[in-house]
Amino acid sequence: MNAHGRAPWAWHPSGASQGAWGLAIALALALPASRATLEWSMWRHMVLQYPLWILAGALLAGALPHRAREAAARWNASGISGLLLAGSVITVLMIPRALDLALLRPGVEAAKCAALLAAGGALRLSWRQAGLVVQGFFLGNMLLMGAAVGQLYANSPLRLCNAYLLGDQQRLGNWLTGISTTVAVIWLAQVIWWIMRRETDTRAMAGTPIQPGEAQAGESPSHPPR
Repeated sequence: MNAHGRAPWAWHPSGASQGAWGLAIALALALPASRATLEWSMWRHMVLQYPLWILAGALLAGALPHRAREAAARWNASGISGLLLAGSVITVLMIPRALDLALLRPGVEAAKCAALLAAGGALRLSWRQAGLVVQGFFLGNMLLMGAAVGQLYANSPLRLCNAYLLGDQQRLGNWLTGISTTVAVIWLAQVIWWIMRRETDTRAMAGTPIQPGEAQAGESPSHPPR
């Protein structure tokens, strides 16, 4: 670890490099061949294409100059506005009718891609300043919605999206349910680890003895037992 607590081998790309990667991903996704491949299947459309556009938006946001970040922060106190924007975009685009319209109308497709780019940028600019409580509230709502929509897609006997077959719809439902459950478990494990580590660090600073089992959850005691 260096003086900033970062591993010396960790990759920390510059803002220009992130912007270049984001632009490259966006251009690749905009190609007709990429669109045809990803939108051929319902689960690819939502599980692959959506996150890739969001990733491109997040990388492009990393290239924003400091002045632009300050301007965005003025309307994004505690990251709430940005997370609300991202959540609204994802919610609307999970509606089956939105998928149908994106396939049929180029204008809707362009608006969908622009909205996902904006959602990715909003997530990038909002996540760290949101804090643990706001992050948990956002993730809890989005993951519950993802699991509920997944169950609806998986169990519905009717085709909810006219452009895709029923089997593809059910496959998407299983993917959404599995992803939502996995992310929820990982997030809860991370929160528990963070709380235990903070408690361990607080006791260490206060001079309270740390039990051996607690030391494994955080940093090891500064002085070995005699």
